[in-house]
Amino acid sequence: MADGRVVRTADRTIGSRRLAALLPADVRARPRYRALAEAVRSLVLDGRIPLHVRLPAERELAEALGASRATVTAAYDLLRGSGYARSRRGSGTWTELPEGHGPVGGGHLAAAAAGRDGAGGPPVDLAVAAMGAPAGLLADALARAAQRLPEFAAHPGYHPFGLPELRAAVAARFTRRGLPTRPGQILVTSGAQQALSLVTALLCRPGDRVLAENPTYPNALDALRQAGLRTGPVPVSDDGWDLEAAESALRGTAPRLAYSIPDFHNPTGALMPPEQRLRLIAATRAAGAWLVVDETVADIALDVPAPAPTASLAVRGAADHVVTIGSLSKTHWGGIRVGWVRAAEKVVNELATVRVAADMTGSVLDQLVALAFLDGVGDALTERLAQLRSRRAALVRCLERHAPQWSWRMPPGGLSLWIDLGEPVASALAERAAGAGVYVSRGARFGVDPGTFAHRVRIPYTLPEDRLEEGVRRLAAAFHDGVPLTPSVERPHWVA
Repeated sequence: MADGRVVRTADRTIGSRRLAALLPADVRARPRYRALAEAVRSLVLDGRIPLHVRLPAERELAEALGASRATVTAAYDLLRGSGYARSRRGSGTWTELPEGHGPVGGGHLAAAAAGRDGAGGPPVDLAVAAMGAPAGLLADALARAAQRLPEFAAHPGYHPFGLPELRAAVAARFTRRGLPTRPGQILVTSGAQQALSLVTALLCRPGDRVLAENPTYPNALDALRQAGLRTGPVPVSDDGWDLEAAESALRGTAPRLAYSIPDFHNPTGALMPPEQRLRLIAATRAAGAWLVVDETVADIALDVPAPAPTASLAVRGAADHVVTIGSLSKTHWGGIRVGWVRAAEKVVNELATVRVAADMTGSVLDQLVALAFLDGVGDALTERLAQLRSRRAALVRCLERHAPQWSWRMPPGGLSLWIDLGEPVASALAERAAGAGVYVSRGARFGVDPGTFAHRVRIPYTLPEDRLEEGVRRLAAAFHDGVPLTPSVERPHWVA
């Protein structure tokens, strides 16, 4: 203990050249200690430098930047004084967060379920990145499922691998997208979340190291942590993936598994280029790690063609360590709890054994509805994508009108914008906005390291345009109400 706090030293290091490359060009060109400290602080908050990473020695960083050692020393002093770094003799200086800057939460679902009105009208939930079911398609799918249900009702109804017809339909979908797949390579699950939980239960043991993108989908992080796995971050910024950091982490930490969302990444919306996917496949294979690819939003391609499955890019046999998961939750409806795993048949057989111990089998009715959904996926998806483009444009207009000082990168697909507030007040803003009846997912919920992304919020464009307008108006009013925003006590909460 020191000053009443636990002293934690770093178990990871960032080199001087690597840190210099991450700094903005103006800081590299004319290093000044305040600008250098602010740039490092921003990299920590944005997850591009993880927590508890040892910073370069002052002399080494000074040489890499062409600056004086006094400049780096003053910058480190400033970082320590503001709580973003700590030092101990013999252990160097490592990244930290100020006290009270912990994990983020909310509790918006309970308030919304209770029907609590906020100031100015009913609650607006900007935390859930999903849409309701397409009304006409759902009615048709239910009718078709009802017609077929009696033939299945004559049997016990246990299908631990999933309905054979649905497995064949999912396999055919992969094949059409460029990844030849047999039904035996498909396990139907109760959504993508169960798929990930089953995969980690089979492939990992408590205490194993896993890599996850930083930021990433919060419920995936929860599944990894609940399995007792040690998560390490791979930075993802508005500009995309830091593949050099990913390759270094794979070589240096020998993780058991790497979890990635390369298709319209949640929450940034970034799309991983094919050449980076190949590097990731090769690096995980060389490290002996499984690569779990989450394709939940792969079909939400708004400005570009839908990407081919990541595993399809590798030469035959070079992607046998790739496990792909997906679901109908984002393309159709989360109320139909149907997802899937695509993997080698041996892995699928073992996953089915794990699955039986958890819930025996999935709902036959849900799977019949999913089968009807997949039969009409083309027309339904075309209409949904057009609707999302319109709502995305509406959200941008709302933000430009009510919060022009916030910034974001327009994603080529996906369901949300990753908003930069310009200052680390996302937690306090979300708390204040909840009092006005608008619920938003603050950035720290998406961080591998608790407390990072404190300047970010995720805002989906899945609500009708009038609700987006109302939600953004209230959120911006909470930001601009004249009372300074400060960090607040945070609680866990659920995010879709």
